[in-house]
Amino acid sequence: MNLHKNEVENETQDDEGVEIEATNKSSKKTKKKDEGFWRFTVITLLIFLGIRFFVAEPFLVDGASMDPSFSTNDYLIVDELTYKLQSPKRGDVVVLRPPFETSKYFIKRIVGLPGERIVVAAKQTYIYNTENPEGILLDEPYVKFNSDKVTDKTLGDTEYFVMGDNREVSFDSRSWGALPREDITGRALLRLYPFPKLGLFPGGLEEFSKKQ
Repeated sequence: MNLHKNEVENETQDDEGVEIEATNKSSKKTKKKDEGFWRFTVITLLIFLGIRFFVAEPFLVDGASMDPSFSTNDYLIVDELTYKLQSPKRGDVVVLRPPFETSKYFIKRIVGLPGERIVVAAKQTYIYNTENPEGILLDEPYVKFNSDKVTDKTLGDTEYFVMGDNREVSFDSRSWGALPREDITGRALLRLYPFPKLGLFPGGLEEFSKKQ
């Protein structure tokens, strides 16, 4: 009887050892999972902040200067990286800080490029450059509300000429002059709201070519 009891006790002690070992392994696994979770969270947060501050930023449109391409409360994601790698193009919709008030943001369309002469007259826009010394009439399918305001401006090597699509009410380069490149924040990359207008490169020339 005693022998049997001792054997049982020995077996019980062995089981307890197994249980302790199993518990230790389980704790180590839980600790590793926790460490993995926090490591993933920190990396995800850093990536998000990097994108938020250096790649893309949300903006809310306020005002009628870009009607009908953009309206008040349109929610946009603006690409802040592309123009660090390449130059803005004619027709791009950009968010910018106007030279006279750098605490504000405007949304406009690039019409004139560095070194060009831009003439706006009789509700038409003419571009003079190396390729077109005699000037060409700019095709602007995005403009529905034009104005009779006359402008003649020659740009410097790092300057752009921007206008709103609603020329009747837009306060733009016709009034305050050329836009230095460093004042361009980025281009409109994505429209998230309103949902029926959700899409990439909103207001871009590709969008208007699809409508025609």
